[in-house]
Amino acid sequence: MGELEDAVMTRVWKWNRPVTVREVLEDLQRERPLAYTTVMTVLDNLHQKGWVRRESEGRAYRYEAVSTRAAYSAALMNDAWSQSDNPAAALVAFFGMMSDEQRHALRDAVRMVQGPETPEPAPGESPGAAAEGAGR
Repeated sequence: MGELEDAVMTRVWKWNRPVTVREVLEDLQRERPLAYTTVMTVLDNLHQKGWVRRESEGRAYRYEAVSTRAAYSAALMNDAWSQSDNPAAALVAFFGMMSDEQRHALRDAVRMVQGPETPEPAPGESPGAAAEGAGR
């Protein structure tokens, strides 16, 4: 996404409801002067790219995000990672750039994806025995 597309999508995601060109324009104009047709073109481009859906309301449209900002961010990260010739090295470099807060968020996300941990079986014990013992 370009800078203006991102500014428009930020509002669509933040408001989390169908929005009009006029609403987005008025909010953006607090930061910089823009023409109605500029915002209308940006929203049309976002619709063509599949980031927003629109429904007709009289002579105008109401636009709504197709996915969340988190899904968009995840797609960007996946795209960047998949273009690397060494994905493991790319991840190590990425993790090295993270703040402590981001690393904690990453740990939490990994825990959520992995689900509840099951105890490791003791050496020589069958995998089912450890799980059975955990329930006692």
